[in-house]
Amino acid sequence: MTLSRREIIALSAAFAAAPGAGFASTARLVGWDDLIPPGVPYSEIIGEGEIDPVNDTWLPVFDENATRLNSELDGAYIKMPGYMLPIDISAAGVTSFIMVPYVGACIHTPPPPANQLVFVESETPWPGDTMWDPVWVTGLITHELQSTTVADIGYAMAADKIEAFEW
Repeated sequence: MTLSRREIIALSAAFAAAPGAGFASTARLVGWDDLIPPGVPYSEIIGEGEIDPVNDTWLPVFDENATRLNSELDGAYIKMPGYMLPIDISAAGVTSFIMVPYVGACIHTPPPPANQLVFVESETPWPGDTMWDPVWVTGLITHELQSTTVADIGYAMAADKIEAFEW
């Protein structure tokens, strides 16, 4: 059997697309503890901290464990729950946000450590502009340490799907 050049190109394109299609349908379910590298207890991420009596707040002191990321997740296709802190909002909805593990993180309380924050971008806007929407986000997660005015963030995620998290 002899294949034409056109058939070879078509088959190559089909095989190249096939692994991505299969991969996209099987997202690994991840929780917030999974973002911390294995063997690093959560209690070792946050140090003693300082109390600010004027503003009545506690300012955590993070050690080097706060920026240690789980290498097993770099480039993984995952699904995880969290709360939405909108960054880019248009009339169509939210296209980028910081996903946080609990309501109020980064605004009313000191931010969580970098390895407990995910910067999410989506081509499909989330139809709302409410802070703290509980959501499931499915997509590709990568290591991307970045400093923002809100917090230091350890992970970035390209969202394929965002859906409401219902209790």
